[in-house]
Amino acid sequence: MQNQAAELRTAPDGATPLLSLSNVEVVYDKVFLAIKGVSLDVRQGDMVALLGANGAGKSTTLKTISGLLAPERGEVTRGTVEFQGRNIAHLGPPARVAMGLVHVLEGRRIFEHLTPEDNLLAAYPSGGSRQRYAELKERVFTYFPRLKERARTKAGYLSGGEQQMLAIGRALMTEPQLLMLDEPSLGLAPLLVQEIFAIIREINKEEGVSVLLVEQNAAAALEIVQHAYLIENGHVVMSGEAEVLKQNPDVQEFYLGGAGKVDYHNVKHYRRRKRWLA
Repeated sequence: MQNQAAELRTAPDGATPLLSLSNVEVVYDKVFLAIKGVSLDVRQGDMVALLGANGAGKSTTLKTISGLLAPERGEVTRGTVEFQGRNIAHLGPPARVAMGLVHVLEGRRIFEHLTPEDNLLAAYPSGGSRQRYAELKERVFTYFPRLKERARTKAGYLSGGEQQMLAIGRALMTEPQLLMLDEPSLGLAPLLVQEIFAIIREINKEEGVSVLLVEQNAAAALEIVQHAYLIENGHVVMSGEAEVLKQNPDVQEFYLGGAGKVDYHNVKHYRRRKRWLA
């Protein structure tokens, strides 16, 4: 058995990343290669964005981390996924959640027939104390006052923004160390996106929860994260500090649209410039 310390990757500042993907490949139905050699790190307390167009491999990357590939007939065929310095390839989704890794799926996926309060209770780990449940619920309501106002309304009657708040609140009930969010801005008005992203940043600062944010809305994401990766056709083609990426002419042209408007048709079909692979 190899020494565990020898297996740990080291971040640029010498600290071991909280999450580390190394040269990961994922295949669906043993045929389709969805992501190809993806490597990324998330350090404790950081906010990191994974940007790209539809079909680039963003959601697949998150499902690789959370262990949700199997129901979609996907499997990791190469590379490693480490969390807290441990290879988690053999762990199922519940075990990964118990370690502190939680995934808020695209489309919210709340229990629409239950109230927000009951949704939070359903997400709370079995065996936990009533006192801790009450504390966590109150913390969620502090971040999302609208949910407290509508705590006894069926979640299916909430607005899209309120449902997204509830999805994030459910994740917080598991006391995560890493919060992974898949397209939280999808279908929401710009002002509501700003509000939710501001709350995500507050959660990161107040709770010390690391965040991995998957977004097509690059302009909004780059305003709140410290580091970003750009994925295209299953490859990470660019990574760096958010402020640096915002100044990159390719990112500005294809993902920020000059004035913050993105033409996703062009994003999806343009071919990356060769220097991106340098």
